[in-house]
Amino acid sequence: MQQRRAFAAFCAFFLATSIAAAQTPPVVRMRGNIVSVTPTSMVVKDRSGEVVDLLISDKLVVSEVYPIRLEDIKPGSYIGTAAMPQADGTQRAIAVSVFPEAARGTGEGHRLFDLLPQSTMTNATVDDVGTISNSAAGRTLKLKYKDGEKTVIVPADVPVVTSRPGDRSLLVPGASVSLFAQEVAGKPTVLRLNAGKNGFALPY
Repeated sequence: MQQRRAFAAFCAFFLATSIAAAQTPPVVRMRGNIVSVTPTSMVVKDRSGEVVDLLISDKLVVSEVYPIRLEDIKPGSYIGTAAMPQADGTQRAIAVSVFPEAARGTGEGHRLFDLLPQSTMTNATVDDVGTISNSAAGRTLKLKYKDGEKTVIVPADVPVVTSRPGDRSLLVPGASVSLFAQEVAGKPTVLRLNAGKNGFALPY
């Protein structure tokens, strides 16, 4: 019953947002863990606790997200960072993703983000990096994007990740996932999915 209720709620959300958009159904992001999976479907427990049934697109794109070091962020790196705005105008990173070179320019800019209340996302090129501090302060990054720039403080304990092409072998019960789904033929369907391997928990 829990799965059926969550499924109905998920479909209702699709319907409401589709009517509001009056266009094609929107792409919705979910974060959570795989409960079970078959070749054509999966059950995901969202971070809110809801359990949702989803179909899997036969064109599903899978990426593996894995950890790297703070030192791997270099001038010229193209990154995305979820962060919280600070009183002094800087951003305090929650997590940082270093994009593969092929993804340079993806989503460039600064915007609100749905990870936490008031959180932001900045996708930009690293213009300068500060010396890594041995304290909890970590490192300061100066980021530049088309219409502006931001200074981001990356504490030493903030997760830093990157990604590479993956496959469906990552889709196992318990896997941490961040997925993008859309209503296809009336059913919520996973189009793209990022997953951690061997228990690695995605930061966002």
